[in-house]
Amino acid sequence: MNKVNLSEKLALINEHWRPKVVGELNGQEVKLVKFEGAFPWHTHENEDEMFMAVRGSFRIEFGDRSVDLEPGEFIIVPRGVEHRPVADKEVEVLLFEPAALLNTGDVVDARFTAPIGERI
Repeated sequence: MNKVNLSEKLALINEHWRPKVVGELNGQEVKLVKFEGAFPWHTHENEDEMFMAVRGSFRIEFGDRSVDLEPGEFIIVPRGVEHRPVADKEVEVLLFEPAALLNTGDVVDARFTAPIGERI
């Protein structure tokens, strides 16, 4: 049982679109990620995902709308809903999602698909 300092962990991340596991509970992982630009459209057929802005702002785009997120705000994307995160400037984000979830869901992309379970 150790505390996690988000600022310290985020300082260890030097690449975009590569989530890092910082905690695990009940089959779920708490991850941190930095990103900028647009992620590919994708779906997670069986898993919900939570995105929370830590530093900076971003949006989650859906087929019919987009939701802007500011620091301290989060959104839960229900399973089966096509979406993509987009950040005009670098953003730091906390993710909460099932362990071993492929970040690109139903899409495999050489640039964006990250290794599963990388910890910092």
